[in-house]
Amino acid sequence: MLTMLLYVLIIAVVGAVLFLAASTVFGRSEELAPIPSGTTATVLPESGVTGADVAALRFQQALRGYKASEVDWALERLGAEIDALRQELAELSLHKSL
Repeated sequence: MLTMLLYVLIIAVVGAVLFLAASTVFGRSEELAPIPSGTTATVLPESGVTGADVAALRFQQALRGYKASEVDWALERLGAEIDALRQELAELSLHKSL
């Protein structure tokens, strides 16, 4: 019986030490305030989107993956930027051929 009590005491001490170590390493479970509804933390410049901008994109995680509205927004912006660049390229090609 004494051996069992000693095992339980040792397990409790080891658990407490692991808990304190994890609390020190990972902080006090502080969380950022939630983003207001209808807004996003996803950021892209107004124009001149670069590969680095796309690589830096981060989407908010939802229950089943990423928030679809943020991904759709980013894809629309990137699509518009590609269309604008292609239009500008076509205009430059047209002026060169004249």
